[in-house]
Amino acid sequence: MYAVIATGGKQYRVSEGAVLRVEKLDAEEGASVEFDQVLLVGDGDQVSVGKPYLEGGKVQATVMAQGKARKVEIVKFHRRKNYRRTKGHRQQFTQVKITGIVGG
Repeated sequence: MYAVIATGGKQYRVSEGAVLRVEKLDAEEGASVEFDQVLLVGDGDQVSVGKPYLEGGKVQATVMAQGKARKVEIVKFHRRKNYRRTKGHRQQFTQVKITGIVGG
């Protein structure tokens, strides 16, 4: 069984036992979270598609870790103009493990 969920402005295809990194959620490590924006649930040949979300569809997950991703460096450079700018950014994430899928 698998599902497609929307969180943090992105869509993820998940199945039970999957571990994935999503945009930062306000939850502590070990806490249980529930994603209710389920777009699709598939079980073998049976596929349920929402318009846009599936009514009664939920995906349960457990928060495994909170962290920051690797640094992304932004460099601007104009040759011969003495122009150099460097910025860096580390995106925060939440690592979750999918524990259950409830189809609508």
